[in-house]
Amino acid sequence: MVERETLDRLKTMKVGVLMGGISNEREVSLKSGAAALSALKRQGINAVGIDAGRDLLEKAAGEGIDIAFIALHGRYGEDGCAQGALELADIMYTGSGVQASAVAMSKTSTKKMLKAFEIATPDYQVFEKRSFNEKKMALSIHAPAVVKPANGGSSINVSVCVKDEEIAPAIASAFESDDEALVERFIDGALLAVGIVGQTVLPAIEIETKNGFYDYSSKYTPGATIYHIPARLKEEVLKEAQAITMKVHRELNCRGFSRSELIVDKQGKAWFIELNTIPGLTKTSLLPKAAEAAGISFDELVLTILEETIKDEKTQKRKNRA
Repeated sequence: MVERETLDRLKTMKVGVLMGGISNEREVSLKSGAAALSALKRQGINAVGIDAGRDLLEKAAGEGIDIAFIALHGRYGEDGCAQGALELADIMYTGSGVQASAVAMSKTSTKKMLKAFEIATPDYQVFEKRSFNEKKMALSIHAPAVVKPANGGSSINVSVCVKDEEIAPAIASAFESDDEALVERFIDGALLAVGIVGQTVLPAIEIETKNGFYDYSSKYTPGATIYHIPARLKEEVLKEAQAITMKVHRELNCRGFSRSELIVDKQGKAWFIELNTIPGLTKTSLLPKAAEAAGISFDELVLTILEETIKDEKTQKRKNRA
């Protein structure tokens, strides 16, 4: 439950819900922002929606907001850019700081961090758009493999390749939305989503898709995916997945909330895939589902995210803690 003192303080502030933006995840962001805005208004919070593009600071200043609820997904919203702009303007904001946002957005940087802290993650290979030559391509990771943009979310331009000859076209597809492509060893197992709000690890969700791959359509089309809460795995395996998720959240210096994806292989080993610093808040999004399983309503989830920002206010205003 959100503390009464915090709720009373929030009711004296103006909250700007930043949504939309200019990334290829704009439509999802608009839905997340609209859901958060509705929740805040239901709770009597003075909140306004802001379609935040390159004029983010101009609009925020025009609205006279005291705190920004960031519901932006993808480039310029989830990668530290919006966070840095808000810090320059001395405006509080929800979620992780500049550095944590930038590292989590870059799958390559996240992989390097995971390796440094000896957290199991699938082997990978990076290709750069500027130097990519299909004829001279030397693969160190072979099919089956997952090919994805190194920066981005919502599974846009992500491919699962069952043959080596499928990898080059998949890399070209990844280049449509990023200058780097990541080729990652495919792990056959159960896909888990584990959310964190504040210092609480939420129940793990097992994701079962009807088409066999958790792509953009599976994520945002109602009925396209079956979510098992609790996940159909042994308790000790789930606890290990939750512990790994909290470790990564802390090592990245994330704040407020996050959602991570892991795959548990046939031997019960958990492999960390990625962390999202601004998980979706749509009707089909996983963080709200996990919160509900933990007895946290959607409105309370949104308020708790703001509460975490209030708690961290002095530190956030003093310096970029990342």
